[in-house]
Amino acid sequence: MTAVSDQERQRRQRLATRLADADQPAALITRPVNVRYLTGLVSSNAAVLVYADGSAVLATDFRYRAAAPDDIDLVDARNVAVALVARAGTDGVRRLGFEEHEVTVEGHDELMQAAESAKLELARLHRAVEAIRLVKDDAELDSLRHACAVADEALAGLLPTVRPGRTEREIARDLDERIRDLGAEGPSFESIIAAGPHSAIPHHRPSDRPVEKGDLLKLDFGALVDGYCSDMTRTVCVGTPADWQREIHAIVLAAQAAGRAAAVPGAVANDVDAAARSVVSDAGYAEEFPHGLGHGVGLEIHEAPALRAGATDRLDVDIPVTVEPGIYLPGRGGVRIEDTVVVRAADGPEVLTKTSRDLLVL
Repeated sequence: MTAVSDQERQRRQRLATRLADADQPAALITRPVNVRYLTGLVSSNAAVLVYADGSAVLATDFRYRAAAPDDIDLVDARNVAVALVARAGTDGVRRLGFEEHEVTVEGHDELMQAAESAKLELARLHRAVEAIRLVKDDAELDSLRHACAVADEALAGLLPTVRPGRTEREIARDLDERIRDLGAEGPSFESIIAAGPHSAIPHHRPSDRPVEKGDLLKLDFGALVDGYCSDMTRTVCVGTPADWQREIHAIVLAAQAAGRAAAVPGAVANDVDAAARSVVSDAGYAEEFPHGLGHGVGLEIHEAPALRAGATDRLDVDIPVTVEPGIYLPGRGGVRIEDTVVVRAADGPEVLTKTSRDLLVL
């Protein structure tokens, strides 16, 4: 058994409070990232039952018993969800919340059968744990800062090695290795290294194309530290930039500054997106900025809130998001500039990724 921190207890209590307020006696949490958030257990087979009074029961199998926290009742089971439905029924629960966005059709059939046997009703939780995860605590923010610092340092070491002839795939492998050598668990997602016309593909996968003189080189990557993901993008030029490359970089740079400035407590996600998007649109490149401005980050590389047109989420203090506008010219090249930032106060967010956003000429 592993000692659990006050951090996980406090998170479970926050969920319990939400359950009590909704007159929901208990919740079955089966999504692995949410189980980790509430218990600290990293597992491919675990679920946690949280009661409205703050108590909890964890189910996992023999492979993870030694890593389970020592302040939670433990059920040893292979089918963890079914086992906890049965436990909830034994404990007198008659209405059990479940994570409907996580459960498969087959899994739902199993839960319904277990619920019938346990004489209880299943109710949707509507992403209750994700709602709690939106605002990060101090320990989470420290992990994010560390992850961003690793990404900055890895990029600083990589850029002097970039030269014509190196392939996108070679550069990606080099970057990923540097991230690990700096103490991270690894990259937080598959690094995007896109040279020349490939830089116009927002999520290009590294290929064997060599970097050529005159290329824009887009590097979108992150580091994973304590399970937390950083995310940043910088676009550099290999050789003297052409006028069109300088132009679109300057526009994206201005748009990114506008997006960061708009990321304040109380701001609506749609409006943050619009602040950056209007800069790109006014410059005549509306159609060349096809994706949302950014997204939340944390235990997952893409979390709520989504900063995009039509999004109604409101930002709050201590919510980390990315701000990543781009312009993509098919067949020519593209620019994206991205930072991980934390919403702080009306005078602007805390920027966790520190590498200069200016157009670097290699």
